[in-house]
Amino acid sequence: MTRRPVVASVGVALALLLAAGCASGPTAPVEISSAGSTAWNGTRITSGYPLPDQEFTDTAGKSVVPARDATASTTLVFFGYTHCPDICNVVLANIAAALRGVPQSVRDETRLLFVSTDPARDTPEVVREYLDRFDPAYDGLVAPVGTVEQAARALHISYERPDGTTGGYEVEHGAYTTAFVNGEARVVWAEDISVADLRADLTRLADLAQLA
Repeated sequence: MTRRPVVASVGVALALLLAAGCASGPTAPVEISSAGSTAWNGTRITSGYPLPDQEFTDTAGKSVVPARDATASTTLVFFGYTHCPDICNVVLANIAAALRGVPQSVRDETRLLFVSTDPARDTPEVVREYLDRFDPAYDGLVAPVGTVEQAARALHISYERPDGTTGGYEVEHGAYTTAFVNGEARVVWAEDISVADLRADLTRLADLAQLA
């Protein structure tokens, strides 16, 4: 699929998140076009929204509410599933590569939350095994479909409830990653952002956290 950049305001860019879909293929990258362009490589969020306040279960079987329990200065949230045929794997691998290239102080204060969009197949054990392929420090969260749906909506991420319960079905979901600093959304990355650009934004997010 040929990808063409979409030039949009921040408000329109956030609306475009609703169109992203993993099973439907790669989504178009979003760029910000404005006077006094920011130094972010992702889409800057000017009116930050909070981390999800729904209750999930992590891969150790513990109850987790991201808005309450996230302790890292920078929290990255990505919705995906372990049977994802392509994009989820690329996103998780690229973020892992970016984290390996930042200073240890940045890495120590950055956590990724992987929210499963496929609770029928993604048990905590399955999610843990999947995430360990990319970075053992990734945190996996599972919850009933209704809870995932609420959390995705709060983060402006598209999500369609899975039609099947067994077999090789795919799950439609937005392929964007949202970066939060001290619990407030600051940047959104499309799935095709480069490792180098991720690395630069992660470093800047850490600097921003120190100023907050």
